[in-house]
Amino acid sequence: MEKGDSVHKKLDKNIEKMKGIFKNCDDIVYRQFKVGINQEFSLAIIYVDGLVNSDAISDFALRPLLETARKVEPTPLTIRDNLYSLITEGNISISEIKEAETINEVVDAVLVGETALLIDGYEKVAILSTRGWEKRGIDEPETETVIRGPRDGFTETLRTNTVLIRRRIKDPRLKVKMVEIGERSKTDVAVLYIEDIVNEKLLSEVKERLERIKIDAIIESSVLEEVIEDNSISPFPQMENTERPDSVAASILEGRIALIVDNTPFALVLPATLGTFMQSSEDYYTRWTIASIARVIRYIAGLVAVLAPGLYIATTAFNPELLPTRLAFYIASTRINVPFPAVIEAFAMELTIEFLREAGTRISGPIGTTIGIVGGLIIGQAAVEAGIVSPLMIIVVAVTTVASFTLPSYEFAAGLRFYRFFIMILSAILGLYGVMLGIIVMGTHLVRLSSFGVPFTSPFSGLGFGTGDLKDTVIRAPIRKLKYRPDFTFPKDKKRIR
Repeated sequence: MEKGDSVHKKLDKNIEKMKGIFKNCDDIVYRQFKVGINQEFSLAIIYVDGLVNSDAISDFALRPLLETARKVEPTPLTIRDNLYSLITEGNISISEIKEAETINEVVDAVLVGETALLIDGYEKVAILSTRGWEKRGIDEPETETVIRGPRDGFTETLRTNTVLIRRRIKDPRLKVKMVEIGERSKTDVAVLYIEDIVNEKLLSEVKERLERIKIDAIIESSVLEEVIEDNSISPFPQMENTERPDSVAASILEGRIALIVDNTPFALVLPATLGTFMQSSEDYYTRWTIASIARVIRYIAGLVAVLAPGLYIATTAFNPELLPTRLAFYIASTRINVPFPAVIEAFAMELTIEFLREAGTRISGPIGTTIGIVGGLIIGQAAVEAGIVSPLMIIVVAVTTVASFTLPSYEFAAGLRFYRFFIMILSAILGLYGVMLGIIVMGTHLVRLSSFGVPFTSPFSGLGFGTGDLKDTVIRAPIRKLKYRPDFTFPKDKKRIR
């Protein structure tokens, strides 16, 4: 099929072309029928079975055509003008009707759930809006636990997701720009932003990156994330992903941009920084004092999740003199019967925890939770009784695992887990010097990292430092004190409380 292959005047030729394109596609439905007093004028509809609302086709397209359009005289003038006008303007009661002039446009429309209405003798095809595939209802987000706040989550249907944002931001300046990405999948991507808040340079950069994508298919938002992010090699994400419409709406109001991909319940929010990954939507639904304490705990937990095993290896194997005397004697006594050095002990237990984590993730429901809890208890107890690891090692691994689960972002916590093993290797080679080297390497990487031109460590790196951004980073100040939007988004309208 040529790119510019236009619709032919003869209906039979158009159907022949469509059948050639959809060869061996048994889910494509072709329905030919005639209208006019003597049934001398031929029409046809083409659609994909399962992607359309069959009731809408029957009640609002076929019935009016077969009952009313049949009465039109099949004269050349009627065929050329009146019949098409009657069909598109006064006969079919479907809410949206478009026109297609090329076979390519007809094929694309049919594949997204529209119905093509072909009229013999006319070089345009009417595209009827009849999308109506099966979809999942709006449920509570499964990956983000809600204690207080809205309990509706995104679904796999793009239009449902944009509606959830519209319900929260009833502002005509909220723009929803549709982009089609994927040579074969032709996936719809919605770009959401508020016109008088978003920075034009940031918006242009996002649109330019989307336009540059040349890929067969975008199956899930993670594929889109990887092809447009600044550094795809980094273990840390540079865009947030969330199932919560309230989180996306709040981010858009800060001047950020949201990308909603069809067929996935996870929306992308950009730009993202270290501070935004440590925030949770529920921080704004609880008392500011409680939210501030929770955020401080998260930062401490992040340090524990990265450094605890490495510090255990370094102090046990290289620098036991740094420990209090009684603690050093206790650790030595618990390790008398352990046959392996501290580094082997630590890696064995950390890998065991990762096995249990993956097993619990892959097995959904109560069984997965049971495997994680029971497996951890049994294996840990058995390892201590067998003398393979020391009791303190079990405590360190347990605290490290729990600390990693306190972080709101799973993707960011996964990046910290990667660096935890890196620091363990360095500490096994250089002791505390290795721990410090690991901290320097990770800090340097984070400082060099950016998200659509915004420094990843903002506002700690200087951008927004001293302008009020710190009021909503490590702590969460009272709402009335958060008068200005974050500086890292460079918003046009900086003030949000007047």
